[in-house]
Amino acid sequence: MHRITYVPVSHCAPAARALPTQSERCCDFSSKRVSGTAARTRIVLRRTASSAASGDLSPEQREQTVASSESTPVPSEPEIQRKRDKLASIYKFTRPHTIRGTILGAFAGCVRALMDSKAPIRMELVPRALLGVVALLTANAFIVGINQIYDVSIDRVNKPFLPMAAGKMSARTAWVFIISCLVLGLVIVRSTFSPLIFGLYVFGLVVGFLYSVPPFRLKRYPVAAALSISCARGFLLNFGVYHATRAALNVPFVWSPQITFLACFMIVFSLVIALAKDIPDIAGDKMYKVNTFATRLGAEKMSNLVTAVLLGNYVFALVFAFLARAGSIRKPVMALGHLALAIWLGNIRQELDASDSESIKRFYKNIWNLFYSEYALFLLI
Repeated sequence: MHRITYVPVSHCAPAARALPTQSERCCDFSSKRVSGTAARTRIVLRRTASSAASGDLSPEQREQTVASSESTPVPSEPEIQRKRDKLASIYKFTRPHTIRGTILGAFAGCVRALMDSKAPIRMELVPRALLGVVALLTANAFIVGINQIYDVSIDRVNKPFLPMAAGKMSARTAWVFIISCLVLGLVIVRSTFSPLIFGLYVFGLVVGFLYSVPPFRLKRYPVAAALSISCARGFLLNFGVYHATRAALNVPFVWSPQITFLACFMIVFSLVIALAKDIPDIAGDKMYKVNTFATRLGAEKMSNLVTAVLLGNYVFALVFAFLARAGSIRKPVMALGHLALAIWLGNIRQELDASDSESIKRFYKNIWNLFYSEYALFLLI
């Protein structure tokens, strides 16, 4: 171990600077010992010397600091980058656009239940609400993850950017991740919420499992595939969050006009998403003989069908606003809000070029943007 001796420049004769001082020899000796991460180690040594010179460190502290800087491994840039890439792969594996929908649905359901119950917010409920969000996110990750595991060959054609399809995530890592999510979610819901909510949670997981896993693989059957997605994202998510929040507040469940509308509207909207999601996947689905409405009708006709169904849903919202009992909802907000979203939908369809894959992807992405917007409007009606 070589100590660093600080020699103030002002105390040295000018002629003596021609010969290396003891400090310079020590620093030179240390610099020869480092490679790869040498820059970081030299910075530590210099800062140590500076602190010692200013009297901040005792001789014993200087020796311990230098020993620590030499013995502690510093992560290399490639190692740090590998960790970042791994986290990025896990993030993509969870399909962030579906995660956003789940978070917005959970937030909107909780807030709406609080607004309808008019009960005071108790701070002890906050951790329970956060655990509920975690459980929803783990369920989401399990469902989309197991789908990627069994669809990896198709995804190499349709979605080559996904981690498994791109070869950036192994099957073992994927299985460990989704099983961890499954177990964590089940433990949280079983220990925190009512038997009814636990039953709905398990039912949603089973539907997601049957959608992707052979020999069931409901995604091969267009009607069953659409109904399973519509059930899970349209009904179970919205009803389950609203019911669980009211139960936590010790308020009996009531079908308010707002939650009745949301459940009906989102069931149809989730059906639209189930239909629209297959439009960008036509090439791979045809190659692997996955029978969907999109492979049968083609991108142009399928886009028209999706637009028509969703437009009909907006018409339903306008009729609901017109027929609702006075004072039960904010009629002007509901009517004008959905009219604006319907106009947005028309512009989205007009911009679509069904022969261009990038245009189809933008169309599908904008369908999700409309989905997100509905939750924001839901809190205002």
